[in-house]
Amino acid sequence: MAVDLCRSFGEIRAVREVTLSVNRGEIYGFLGPNGAGKSTIVRMLTTLLRPTSGRALVAGFDVATQASEVRRRIGVALQDAAIDPLMTGNELLQLQATLHGIGRADARRRGVELLERVGLSDAAHRRVQTYSGGMRRRLDLAMSLLHQPDVLFLDEPTTGLDPSSRQNLWEEVRRLNNEGTTVFLTTQYLEEADELAHRVGIIDGGIIVREGTPADLKVAVGSPTLRIDVNPNQFVSAQSILSGFGEPRPARQGRLAIGLDDGASRLADVVRSLDEVGVGVVHMQLDAPSLDDVFADATGRRLEGHSEDSGDSQ
Repeated sequence: MAVDLCRSFGEIRAVREVTLSVNRGEIYGFLGPNGAGKSTIVRMLTTLLRPTSGRALVAGFDVATQASEVRRRIGVALQDAAIDPLMTGNELLQLQATLHGIGRADARRRGVELLERVGLSDAAHRRVQTYSGGMRRRLDLAMSLLHQPDVLFLDEPTTGLDPSSRQNLWEEVRRLNNEGTTVFLTTQYLEEADELAHRVGIIDGGIIVREGTPADLKVAVGSPTLRIDVNPNQFVSAQSILSGFGEPRPARQGRLAIGLDDGASRLADVVRSLDEVGVGVVHMQLDAPSLDDVFADATGRRLEGHSEDSGDSQ
Protein backbone atom coordinates (compact mmCIF):
# COMPACT_ATOMS: atom_id res chain seq x y z
CA MET A 1 0.00 0.00 0.00
CA ALA A 2 1.26 3.47 -0.87
CA VAL A 3 -0.32 6.78 0.13
CA ASP A 4 0.68 10.10 -1.49
CA LEU A 5 4.07 8.66 -2.41
CA CYS A 6 6.45 11.23 -3.93
CA ARG A 7 10.04 11.22 -5.13
CA SER A 8 11.98 14.19 -6.44
CA PHE A 9 15.46 14.40 -7.92
CA GLY A 10 16.39 18.03 -7.47
CA GLU A 11 13.79 20.03 -9.37
CA ILE A 12 12.45 16.94 -11.16
CA ARG A 13 9.36 15.33 -9.62
CA ALA A 14 9.62 11.73 -10.85
CA VAL A 15 6.71 10.42 -8.77
CA ARG A 16 3.84 12.67 -7.71
CA GLU A 17 1.46 11.70 -4.90
CA VAL A 18 0.90 8.11 -5.99
CA THR A 19 -1.66 6.16 -3.99
CA LEU A 20 -2.20 2.47 -4.69
CA SER A 21 -3.09 -0.76 -2.94
CA VAL A 22 -2.13 -4.31 -3.95
CA ASN A 23 -4.17 -7.19 -2.57
CA ARG A 24 -2.51 -10.23 -1.07
CA GLY A 25 -2.22 -13.01 -3.63
CA GLU A 26 -2.79 -10.92 -6.77
CA ILE A 27 -0.66 -9.95 -9.74
CA TYR A 28 -0.65 -6.18 -10.02
CA GLY A 29 0.54 -4.87 -13.38
CA PHE A 30 2.17 -1.44 -13.44
CA LEU A 31 2.02 -0.21 -17.02
CA GLY A 32 3.62 2.84 -18.56
CA PRO A 33 6.26 4.18 -20.96
CA ASN A 34 9.94 4.60 -20.18
CA GLY A 35 10.47 7.50 -17.80
CA ALA A 36 6.93 7.35 -16.39
CA GLY A 37 8.11 6.59 -12.85
CA LYS A 38 7.61 2.81 -12.75
CA SER A 39 11.15 1.87 -11.72
CA THR A 40 11.38 4.75 -9.25
CA ILE A 41 8.28 3.47 -7.46
CA VAL A 42 9.65 -0.08 -7.40
CA ARG A 43 12.89 1.17 -5.89
CA MET A 44 10.98 2.95 -3.15
CA LEU A 45 8.77 -0.05 -2.42
CA THR A 46 11.83 -2.33 -2.23
CA THR A 47 13.70 0.07 0.13
CA LEU A 48 16.39 0.93 -2.45
CA LEU A 49 15.26 4.55 -2.62
CA ARG A 50 13.81 6.64 0.17
CA PRO A 51 10.55 8.47 -0.59
CA THR A 52 10.71 12.26 -0.60
CA SER A 53 7.29 12.27 1.05
CA GLY A 54 4.29 10.04 1.55
CA ARG A 55 4.19 6.55 3.04
CA ALA A 56 4.35 2.98 1.78
CA LEU A 57 3.79 -0.37 3.49
CA VAL A 58 4.95 -3.67 1.98
CA ALA A 59 3.89 -6.94 3.63
CA GLY A 60 2.62 -4.77 6.48
CA PHE A 61 5.91 -2.95 7.17
CA ASP A 62 6.93 0.65 6.47
CA VAL A 63 9.56 0.91 3.73
CA ALA A 64 11.22 3.90 5.39
CA THR A 65 11.24 2.96 9.08
CA GLN A 66 11.16 -0.86 8.88
CA ALA A 67 13.30 -1.49 5.81
CA SER A 68 14.99 -4.64 7.15
CA GLU A 69 11.61 -6.26 7.85
CA VAL A 70 10.46 -5.41 4.32
CA ARG A 71 13.61 -6.92 2.78
CA ARG A 72 13.09 -10.22 4.60
CA ARG A 73 9.69 -10.62 2.98
CA ILE A 74 10.28 -9.54 -0.60
CA GLY A 75 12.01 -10.90 -3.66
CA VAL A 76 13.30 -8.46 -6.26
CA ALA A 77 14.26 -9.02 -9.89
CA LEU A 78 15.25 -5.64 -11.31
CA GLN A 79 15.69 -4.86 -14.99
CA ASP A 80 19.30 -3.78 -14.45
CA ALA A 81 20.24 -6.37 -11.86
CA ALA A 82 24.01 -6.87 -11.53
CA ILE A 83 24.96 -10.54 -11.83
CA ASP A 84 28.65 -11.47 -11.63
CA PRO A 85 29.40 -13.01 -15.04
CA LEU A 86 32.42 -14.95 -13.74
CA MET A 87 30.40 -16.95 -11.21
CA THR A 88 28.26 -19.98 -12.05
CA GLY A 89 24.51 -20.06 -11.60
CA ASN A 90 24.87 -22.42 -8.66
CA GLU A 91 27.53 -20.25 -6.99
CA LEU A 92 25.32 -17.17 -7.25
CA LEU A 93 22.41 -18.98 -5.66
CA GLN A 94 24.61 -20.17 -2.77
CA LEU A 95 25.91 -16.61 -2.29
CA GLN A 96 22.33 -15.33 -2.22
CA ALA A 97 21.48 -17.97 0.39
CA THR A 98 24.37 -16.82 2.59
CA LEU A 99 23.16 -13.21 2.37
CA HIS A 100 19.72 -14.33 3.56
CA GLY A 101 21.14 -16.46 6.38
CA ILE A 102 19.91 -19.75 4.89
CA GLY A 103 21.75 -22.84 6.14
CA ARG A 104 24.05 -24.75 3.79
CA ALA A 105 21.88 -27.87 3.48
CA ASP A 106 18.70 -25.87 2.85
CA ALA A 107 20.56 -23.64 0.40
CA ARG A 108 21.73 -26.63 -1.66
CA ARG A 109 18.25 -28.13 -1.69
CA ARG A 110 16.56 -24.86 -2.64
CA GLY A 111 19.22 -24.15 -5.27
CA VAL A 112 18.64 -27.48 -7.01
CA GLU A 113 14.86 -27.04 -6.87
CA LEU A 114 14.91 -23.51 -8.25
CA LEU A 115 17.40 -24.18 -11.04
CA GLU A 116 15.25 -27.07 -12.15
CA ARG A 117 12.12 -24.96 -11.89
CA VAL A 118 13.47 -22.22 -14.16
CA GLY A 119 15.02 -24.69 -16.59
CA LEU A 120 18.68 -24.07 -15.74
CA SER A 121 19.73 -27.40 -14.19
CA ASP A 122 21.99 -28.23 -17.14
CA ALA A 123 23.65 -24.81 -16.90
CA ALA A 124 24.09 -24.78 -13.10
CA HIS A 125 27.89 -25.10 -13.26
CA ARG A 126 28.44 -22.82 -16.25
CA ARG A 127 29.73 -19.28 -15.84
CA VAL A 128 26.95 -16.74 -16.20
CA GLN A 129 28.89 -14.96 -18.96
CA THR A 130 27.95 -17.92 -21.20
CA TYR A 131 24.20 -17.47 -20.50
CA SER A 132 21.80 -15.94 -22.97
CA GLY A 133 19.68 -12.95 -21.97
CA GLY A 134 16.72 -15.21 -21.28
CA MET A 135 18.82 -17.53 -19.10
CA ARG A 136 20.09 -14.58 -17.05
CA ARG A 137 16.53 -13.37 -16.46
CA ARG A 138 15.51 -16.84 -15.30
CA LEU A 139 18.53 -17.05 -12.99
CA ASP A 140 17.67 -13.64 -11.55
CA LEU A 141 14.14 -14.90 -10.91
CA ALA A 142 15.48 -18.01 -9.15
CA MET A 143 17.73 -15.85 -6.94
CA SER A 144 14.79 -13.62 -5.99
CA LEU A 145 12.79 -16.70 -4.90
CA LEU A 146 15.46 -18.42 -2.84
CA HIS A 147 14.17 -17.19 0.54
CA GLN A 148 10.51 -17.84 -0.39
CA PRO A 149 9.28 -14.21 -0.33
CA ASP A 150 5.71 -13.16 0.33
CA VAL A 151 5.88 -10.43 -2.32
CA LEU A 152 7.81 -10.62 -5.60
CA PHE A 153 8.78 -7.45 -7.49
CA LEU A 154 9.49 -7.93 -11.19
CA ASP A 155 10.75 -4.81 -12.98
CA GLU A 156 10.20 -5.25 -16.74
CA PRO A 157 11.32 -8.90 -16.53
CA THR A 158 10.88 -9.75 -20.22
CA THR A 159 12.46 -6.71 -21.87
CA GLY A 160 14.65 -7.91 -24.73
CA LEU A 161 13.57 -11.55 -24.50
CA ASP A 162 12.51 -13.60 -27.51
CA PRO A 163 8.85 -14.70 -27.65
CA SER A 164 9.58 -18.23 -26.41
CA SER A 165 11.57 -17.02 -23.38
CA ARG A 166 8.86 -14.46 -22.64
CA GLN A 167 6.15 -17.14 -22.64
CA ASN A 168 8.22 -19.37 -20.37
CA LEU A 169 8.69 -16.57 -17.85
CA TRP A 170 4.96 -15.77 -17.96
CA GLU A 171 4.16 -19.37 -17.10
CA GLU A 172 6.52 -19.27 -14.13
CA VAL A 173 4.95 -16.04 -12.86
CA ARG A 174 1.49 -17.63 -13.09
CA ARG A 175 2.70 -20.73 -11.25
CA LEU A 176 4.23 -18.64 -8.45
CA ASN A 177 1.06 -16.65 -8.08
CA ASN A 178 -1.06 -19.80 -7.97
CA GLU A 179 1.11 -20.92 -5.06
CA GLY A 180 0.26 -17.75 -3.14
CA THR A 181 3.00 -15.27 -4.06
CA THR A 182 1.87 -11.68 -4.52
CA VAL A 183 3.47 -10.21 -7.66
CA PHE A 184 4.11 -6.55 -8.44
CA LEU A 185 4.96 -6.44 -12.15
CA THR A 186 6.14 -3.35 -14.01
CA THR A 187 6.03 -3.50 -17.78
CA GLN A 188 5.68 -1.46 -20.93
CA TYR A 189 4.29 -4.43 -22.84
CA LEU A 190 0.53 -4.24 -23.24
CA GLU A 191 0.13 -7.96 -23.90
CA GLU A 192 2.12 -8.82 -20.77
CA ALA A 193 -0.14 -6.76 -18.52
CA ASP A 194 -3.24 -8.11 -20.24
CA GLU A 195 -2.10 -11.73 -19.95
CA LEU A 196 -0.86 -11.73 -16.37
CA ALA A 197 -2.36 -8.97 -14.25
CA HIS A 198 -5.50 -9.24 -12.15
CA ARG A 199 -5.46 -5.44 -11.88
CA VAL A 200 -3.52 -2.79 -13.75
CA GLY A 201 -2.32 0.67 -12.80
CA ILE A 202 -1.35 2.93 -15.69
CA ILE A 203 1.23 5.58 -14.85
CA ASP A 204 2.29 8.56 -16.94
CA GLY A 205 4.44 11.47 -15.86
CA GLY A 206 4.69 10.16 -12.31
CA ILE A 207 0.90 10.03 -11.86
CA ILE A 208 -1.48 7.05 -11.95
CA VAL A 209 -3.97 7.94 -14.68
CA ARG A 210 -6.10 4.77 -14.66
CA GLU A 211 -6.51 1.70 -12.46
CA GLY A 212 -8.71 -1.39 -12.58
CA THR A 213 -8.97 -4.86 -14.08
CA PRO A 214 -7.88 -5.06 -17.73
CA ALA A 215 -11.42 -6.03 -18.73
CA ASP A 216 -13.05 -3.13 -16.88
CA LEU A 217 -10.55 -0.61 -18.21
CA LYS A 218 -11.17 -1.70 -21.79
CA VAL A 219 -14.95 -1.69 -21.38
CA ALA A 220 -14.75 1.87 -20.02
CA VAL A 221 -13.11 3.04 -23.26
CA GLY A 222 -16.32 2.08 -25.06
CA SER A 223 -16.28 1.98 -28.83
CA PRO A 224 -13.80 -0.09 -30.86
CA THR A 225 -11.10 1.81 -32.73
CA LEU A 226 -11.43 2.19 -36.50
CA ARG A 227 -8.12 2.87 -38.22
CA ILE A 228 -8.02 3.93 -41.86
CA ASP A 229 -5.24 4.74 -44.33
CA VAL A 230 -6.09 6.84 -47.38
CA ASN A 231 -4.08 8.62 -50.06
CA PRO A 232 -2.34 11.65 -48.53
CA ASN A 233 -4.16 14.10 -50.82
CA GLN A 234 -7.51 12.76 -49.53
CA PHE A 235 -6.59 12.88 -45.84
CA VAL A 236 -8.53 16.06 -45.00
CA SER A 237 -11.67 14.88 -46.81
CA ALA A 238 -11.54 11.50 -45.05
CA GLN A 239 -10.99 13.22 -41.70
CA SER A 240 -14.10 15.32 -42.24
CA ILE A 241 -16.24 12.29 -43.10
CA LEU A 242 -14.99 10.20 -40.18
CA SER A 243 -15.72 12.97 -37.69
CA GLY A 244 -19.39 12.16 -38.13
CA PHE A 245 -18.92 8.56 -37.00
CA GLY A 246 -17.05 8.97 -33.72
CA GLU A 247 -14.50 10.86 -31.66
CA PRO A 248 -10.92 11.01 -33.00
CA ARG A 249 -8.30 8.85 -31.30
CA PRO A 250 -4.50 9.07 -31.35
CA ALA A 251 -2.89 7.34 -34.34
CA ARG A 252 0.49 7.18 -36.02
CA GLN A 253 1.31 9.89 -38.54
CA GLY A 254 -0.64 9.55 -41.80
CA ARG A 255 -3.34 7.32 -40.33
CA LEU A 256 -6.85 8.28 -39.20
CA ALA A 257 -8.42 6.73 -36.12
CA ILE A 258 -11.79 7.18 -34.42
CA GLY A 259 -13.81 5.46 -31.74
CA LEU A 260 -16.49 4.03 -34.04
CA ASP A 261 -19.92 4.63 -32.51
CA ASP A 262 -22.05 1.44 -32.59
CA GLY A 263 -19.04 -0.60 -33.70
CA ALA A 264 -18.96 -2.94 -36.67
CA SER A 265 -22.57 -2.22 -37.63
CA ARG A 266 -21.44 1.19 -38.97
CA LEU A 267 -18.55 -0.04 -41.15
CA ALA A 268 -20.67 -0.21 -44.32
CA ASP A 269 -21.90 3.34 -43.68
CA VAL A 270 -18.33 4.57 -43.28
CA VAL A 271 -17.20 2.98 -46.53
CA ARG A 272 -20.26 4.31 -48.37
CA SER A 273 -19.74 7.85 -47.09
CA LEU A 274 -16.07 7.85 -48.06
CA ASP A 275 -16.91 6.48 -51.50
CA GLU A 276 -19.52 9.19 -52.08
CA VAL A 277 -16.85 11.91 -51.83
CA GLY A 278 -14.32 9.93 -53.84
CA VAL A 279 -12.02 8.86 -51.02
CA GLY A 280 -10.33 5.54 -51.68
CA VAL A 281 -9.44 3.40 -48.67
CA VAL A 282 -5.94 1.91 -48.74
CA HIS A 283 -6.24 0.04 -45.46
CA MET A 284 -8.97 -0.36 -42.84
CA GLN A 285 -9.05 -2.22 -39.53
CA LEU A 286 -11.43 -2.32 -36.59
CA ASP A 287 -9.91 -3.29 -33.23
CA ALA A 288 -11.67 -4.10 -29.99
CA PRO A 289 -10.59 -1.78 -27.17
CA SER A 290 -7.10 -2.60 -25.90
CA LEU A 291 -5.00 -1.43 -22.99
CA ASP A 292 -3.26 0.87 -25.44
CA ASP A 293 -6.64 2.45 -26.18
CA VAL A 294 -7.05 2.88 -22.43
CA PHE A 295 -3.64 4.56 -22.25
CA ALA A 296 -4.45 6.75 -25.25
CA ASP A 297 -7.81 7.73 -23.78
CA ALA A 298 -6.14 8.72 -20.51
CA THR A 299 -3.11 10.55 -21.94
CA GLY A 300 -3.96 11.51 -25.53
CA ARG A 301 -1.12 9.48 -27.02
CA ARG A 302 -0.08 5.93 -27.71
CA LEU A 303 2.26 3.94 -25.49
CA GLU A 304 5.90 4.09 -26.59
CA GLY A 305 6.94 1.14 -28.69
CA HIS A 306 3.35 0.11 -29.43
CA SER A 307 2.71 -0.91 -33.02
CA GLU A 308 -0.87 -0.41 -34.14
CA ASP A 309 -0.48 -3.12 -36.73
CA SER A 310 0.31 -5.60 -33.97
CA GLY A 311 -3.26 -5.23 -32.88
CA ASP A 312 -4.76 -6.49 -36.14
CA SER A 313 -5.37 -9.96 -34.80
CA GLN A 314 -6.41 -8.98 -31.29
